[in-house]
Amino acid sequence: METKTYRKNQVIFEKGAPGGCMYEVYSGRVGVFANYGTPEQKLLNEYYSGQYFGEMGILDEVPRSATAVSLEDDTCIAPISEEGFEAFFRENPARVWMVMEQMSHNLRRRTLEYAEVCSKVKELSEKEAQA
Repeated sequence: METKTYRKNQVIFEKGAPGGCMYEVYSGRVGVFANYGTPEQKLLNEYYSGQYFGEMGILDEVPRSATAVSLEDDTCIAPISEEGFEAFFRENPARVWMVMEQMSHNLRRRTLEYAEVCSKVKELSEKEAQA
């Protein structure tokens, strides 16, 4: 698998870019951000060696929903294309489990964050209605 090495703060892909591949982190760290480069920038996830990111882009072929950026010098990653996706998992089925665990963890965390925001909005709405 071909790898690419990034400097700290180098953009790997931008929000809105075409999907079509996911990535495996070999070394360093990758951050996935909403509103990257703006005052509203928010770190959504961090990925380390042995982890995968960008999987939504290969699964649903929708443009990227966030921006991925290397967080350290010498961050080494490998793209996994649609063409190589099946072979990638066939060669090591444990990777399927790892990607699914990671996706489940991310979804659970986002669901809890969403529930907290909904609760705060409801609380503020009720306070406003009482005022």
